[in-house]
Amino acid sequence: MTGLPTTGPMTSGGSTPSGPASGGSATSGTTTSAAEKAGYSSPLPSPRPHLGHALASEWTKMTSVRSTMWTLGLLVATVVGIGLLLILNTRNEDYDRVPFTTPAIFGLLIGQLSVMVLGVLTMTSEHGTGLIRTTFTAAPERHRVLTAKYIVFSLTAFLVTAASVFVVTLASVIVHRGAGSGQHGDAEWTGALLGILYVTLLGVLALALGALLRHAAGAIATMIGLVTLPPVIGAVLNIWEAGKSAGEALLQYNAPVALLQLFGLTSNDGGLSAVPGDTAQMTLVLLVTGTAVAASYVVVGRRDI
Repeated sequence: MTGLPTTGPMTSGGSTPSGPASGGSATSGTTTSAAEKAGYSSPLPSPRPHLGHALASEWTKMTSVRSTMWTLGLLVATVVGIGLLLILNTRNEDYDRVPFTTPAIFGLLIGQLSVMVLGVLTMTSEHGTGLIRTTFTAAPERHRVLTAKYIVFSLTAFLVTAASVFVVTLASVIVHRGAGSGQHGDAEWTGALLGILYVTLLGVLALALGALLRHAAGAIATMIGLVTLPPVIGAVLNIWEAGKSAGEALLQYNAPVALLQLFGLTSNDGGLSAVPGDTAQMTLVLLVTGTAVAASYVVVGRRDI
């Protein structure tokens, strides 16, 4: 009988786990179920997203790219550089019939291109790199993101432009306020602020075009055409009798003439005395910019990335 196998160890080894082991598994399952019912609470704060978060994000983007420094740097260098150069080459008598803000306008006519380029790049740079997908994934409220872009860009462009114009105007007052410079009032500063606001609105229009076109070169070319072509087309149409009325309208309503008028330079010998009032010029740019901004909200909210 010694050849018969002993079944005691085999039965013991093949038996199911002992009671304590089974009890441990049941306890673990009970603990997991209790945790799921109780819910998970993160130790990190998770506030509800709001416009302030979007503003902080857009400000970080704007200040962390080189294009912002280059465009705003060119704006300051153009306005201040050309303005100071004109101040050094003028006399007190030259300001008898023009405001002290005059030296700033010549640099601003060129520097406004930098504001428009920055406006376009504020939107199109994210489309070019694909970052816009990450932005809209992290912030699904697209209108909030677009609003933050408009606010951050507008404040930045306005403040930098205003600071540049103020520096040139202050230098003009210090150097040439004396005998022969004529009478000057607060209206000059008011006109300059309106001109700065006009340039800022052109930048907002450029940002809206960037949101609509999603292509930097196309949007920049469109803005340059809107600013520079109306005077040229108006002069050409003015030669033709049938197009004279349209030509005169284009010669009166365009960005360079509007800036010259807002800065108080429409009564000079350049033949600009017939331009419309400041209210008409500001109303026109507000209507055009407002239409483009409204269209950008509609398109960005509906269009695939």
